[in-house]
Amino acid sequence: MTGSEAPPSFRLAYVPGVTPDKWVRIWNERLPDVPLALTQVPAGGAAGVLLDGGADAGLVRLPVDRTLLSAIPLYTETTVVLIPRDHLVTAADEVTVADLADEIVLHPLDDVLDWERLPGRPALERPATTADAVELVAAGIGVLLVPLSLARLYHRKDLTYRTVTDAPASGVALSWPEDAHTDLVEDFIGIVRGRTVNSTRGRQPEPARSKDGKQTAGKQTAGKQTGGARRGTGGSHRGASGGKGKGRSGGRGGKPRRH
Repeated sequence: MTGSEAPPSFRLAYVPGVTPDKWVRIWNERLPDVPLALTQVPAGGAAGVLLDGGADAGLVRLPVDRTLLSAIPLYTETTVVLIPRDHLVTAADEVTVADLADEIVLHPLDDVLDWERLPGRPALERPATTADAVELVAAGIGVLLVPLSLARLYHRKDLTYRTVTDAPASGVALSWPEDAHTDLVEDFIGIVRGRTVNSTRGRQPEPARSKDGKQTAGKQTAGKQTGGARRGTGGSHRGASGGKGKGRSGGRGGKPRRH
């Protein structure tokens, strides 16, 4: 690497409610020399950040524009209604949209639920953000339907929530620009999909090197790892992750048998 080249890094954007901690921890264990930078972005602005080059990949809410962004759906969240603790709805373990027909249902401008028809009665004005809507719920102005992770993110002691069984759900996906599927993006895909370090579907780890910089996993080493690779094959790396490192090429003492 020359002095003009920047060291590799990976920038991950994520929207409110998404918790990337587990995947970040695995990344740091597997790629300690590649810093991962986290940036929280508004749900509605995630696509713009990715397309403008502000992040290499993002944990976003579906849907995304599949003509510009690639996406791997990860999970779908339960939708809940956020209510004061003394609200009548708390008498039930779960409710339907019809149960909220007489309620003022707040619909913030950054709502992440894809409604065909808004439930309940509309408020006089739409709150600017979900955080603003939560404050209005606490003030007794109305109720709010959100993905479960947002109800937990904006937790207050004076509020609670109940599952809404027939409300739209919010899907979370890993997304990146269609034309920017880099090796590091592939590494992160492997992590969120639960691939092991040596998975053949992901990138293979760099061979180990000794203190003097020489490669230690050469032809003969690779042959030993496969539990007896054929002589003259050049030490195929197909089995580099197999065996237990004690494979023999022949009889006792490592001498080949005569046939």
